[in-house]
Amino acid sequence: MQMLEKIKREISILDCLNHPHITRLYELVDTPTDIFVVMEYVAGEGGELFDHIIQKSRLCESEARRFFQQIVSAVEHCHQHLICHRDLKPENVLLDENLNVKVGDFGLSNFMR
Repeated sequence: MQMLEKIKREISILDCLNHPHITRLYELVDTPTDIFVVMEYVAGEGGELFDHIIQKSRLCESEARRFFQQIVSAVEHCHQHLICHRDLKPENVLLDENLNVKVGDFGLSNFMR
């Protein structure tokens, strides 16, 4: 699959999703030579879930449960829209300034047929 087709698929998938634990697509600017994607900025010191786990060495049960519930909620929303993420891992889960989950990187995602 060509890179442009992958980008267009990722954009069409993100355009279908509106959930508090999924990074939002705000706007798309398509010019003859470029595509600009305006997405939610996930600020704060949270970073990736992967880095958070490495930094803490171990998550307490309540924090792990909270992250898990938010991830499951995001994945359920995707599945309700017949979308499969296909690359869910701690590196693709961002944490905002309040340590809330934002599932991102839908580059390998696809519609379920």
